[in-house]
Amino acid sequence: MIRVKKVENKEELDLAFAIREKVFIEEQLCDREEEFDEFDAESTHFIAYYQGEPAGTSRYRTTKKGVKLERFAVYEEYRGKGVGKRLVQMVLADVENNVAKPGTLIYLHAQLTAMPLYSKYGFTKVGEKFIEAGIEHFEMRKTL
Repeated sequence: MIRVKKVENKEELDLAFAIREKVFIEEQLCDREEEFDEFDAESTHFIAYYQGEPAGTSRYRTTKKGVKLERFAVYEEYRGKGVGKRLVQMVLADVENNVAKPGTLIYLHAQLTAMPLYSKYGFTKVGEKFIEAGIEHFEMRKTL
């Protein structure tokens, strides 16, 4: 069973940060200063549990451009089990119900391997491939 919820306290935020530490810094060798940035304080964070165990995380924030979805990360042992899919569903539902109004741009910087997942939720690739944190990405967008 997969349960995704909005982070509500420091303990949950610490779990979310631990997932990002493992996935982005240890596995993908991203720079710590890039990963944990000034936007953490203003972002809405989510944590996913798989059979009661912390399994994934993500966040979103409002920018001048629209609503940016970020930091989708799932522990390796839970990949392919629907955790990422549930995170995307719950984050989008929260954005649509609580933040965005019709016409709002929702966007993200997608690693190439994650693009098929985001495409299933109406995101389309825009622009050229770029490098962020040493990893190839495309911007993907959808409008409410």
